Amino acid sequence: MSESKYKLNPANKICGNCLAPDVKADIVRNLSACSRCGLVFYCSRDCQRAHWKAGHKQHCIAKADRVPQEPQRQKFSGHSGADAVAASAKEECSICLDLLYSAPVTTLQCSHVFHAACVAALQSFGVKQACPLCRNPLPAGPEKLFEEATRIYTVIARRVKRGEASWSSLTVAEQHDVDEAVAKWRAAAQAGHAEAQYDTGLLLLNGNGVAQNSVEGAYWVGKAAEQGYPAAQCTYAFQFMEGSGVVQSYEEAARWFTKAADQGDADAQKRLGDAFAKGHGVAQSDVEAVRLYEKSAKQGNADAQNSVGVMYKNGRGVQQSDTEAVRCFKKAAEKRQVRAQYNLGCMFEIGRGVERSFEEAVRWYMKAADQGDADAQKQLGNAFVQGRGVAQSNVEAARFFKKSADQGNAKAQNSLGSMYKNGQGVQQSYVEAARWFKKAAEQGHARAQFNLGTMCERGRGVEQSYVAAAEWYKEAASQGHTDAQLAVFKVLEKAAEKAAQGAARMLHM
Repeated sequence: MSESKYKLNPANKICGNCLAPDVKADIVRNLSACSRCGLVFYCSRDCQRAHWKAGHKQHCIAKADRVPQEPQRQKFSGHSGADAVAASAKEECSICLDLLYSAPVTTLQCSHVFHAACVAALQSFGVKQACPLCRNPLPAGPEKLFEEATRIYTVIARRVKRGEASWSSLTVAEQHDVDEAVAKWRAAAQAGHAEAQYDTGLLLLNGNGVAQNSVEGAYWVGKAAEQGYPAAQCTYAFQFMEGSGVVQSYEEAARWFTKAADQGDADAQKRLGDAFAKGHGVAQSDVEAVRLYEKSAKQGNADAQNSVGVMYKNGRGVQQSDTEAVRCFKKAAEKRQVRAQYNLGCMFEIGRGVERSFEEAVRWYMKAADQGDADAQKQLGNAFVQGRGVAQSNVEAARFFKKSADQGNAKAQNSLGSMYKNGQGVQQSYVEAARWFKKAAEQGHARAQFNLGTMCERGRGVEQSYVAAAEWYKEAASQGHTDAQLAVFKVLEKAAEKAAQGAARMLHM
């Protein structure tokens, strides 16, 4: 095919394929114009098809596309999975000539709209490319945009991690850099770059340097998940599990955890194990839970190692074994897994799977307490009260009870109330004692309910009230607290006696 076929003057009305003129001697041909561009004529359908295959397809530009259009704004359509469409359903991509709505699109700076994959293909040629319609330079490709965004954002993130900056109070220059990184990530995400979609989603979910938006964040994480990106699949599953940015669904969470777990994602394997252990979104199965925990644990996941230990300790899905439980707890504890440290401390304290050692128990409790574990802090309070594994100290006991109680641990709140009631390690205060008893009692702690009933009965730290005392005694009695069961009848007798005395005084007035 000669080059002249691509440089025809439509005024000549010559067939674009065979070069036959519309008029020759006495022959008159009715040449038909290309219905798309209107610039090329053909003498027959065969010539039109031959010319299309020979190269006219790449050069045929619709009349409307030869005039720059107003930029179209892409819109999110929630989580239906539909891509943002920047043109009507009848418009076509001028590169591949397929309908725009059939695939993700991108709008260039010149306002022309193409399929994102088509633009990416042009950018992949490694030469200076331009818009096929107006010849304006193409923007950087998605991979380059992603790399540039990551480089810019990482600098700010490291400053925040070192304490040299704060996401809530970035300088003007820092915010400018974050905005630039976000814009590049978004552009790469819109072009279908999975990592850029994931990072854009995480950014919006966390709100670091941008306005937090769980719906849009989940949208972009979902787009990356649909491309098979395992980290995104795991995060997307979390969104469904918590109902953050999407409608809560254990079934959808399990489905996405499964997709990531099948690709070997250790965290997803552990979370899917949790789903089987609890029966969330899948049929409950301890055996399947252990299988997934062990797969994750073999990859070094400390959370999974701790979970395997718990299953061995309780004999769920495996034959019960304290020795195996300790082995798993120790592996995870040495990686600073906080619950494993606490669990290992418990095993040493009661001597299960290891030789009993209060000193070792305290050592592991201390490691977990330093990471803020409320249960470990409470156990340390007990250890200092009793002087087991440490030198006895009511002051230290009260300090650890307070740390745990501040995190809402009901047992620690009750213990701290007792310390205030008796003035052990703290200045004696019935008011503080009643306050901590009440916090634990409202969480259903039977001993605290009984203690608060006692305070109400005697009017210590609270207004004296037999009625209130009876109510708290009843709450404790309903949980099987034997002392409370007896106290209910006694306080009701006192209440009745007090009421009778009040009635008698009224009669003598």
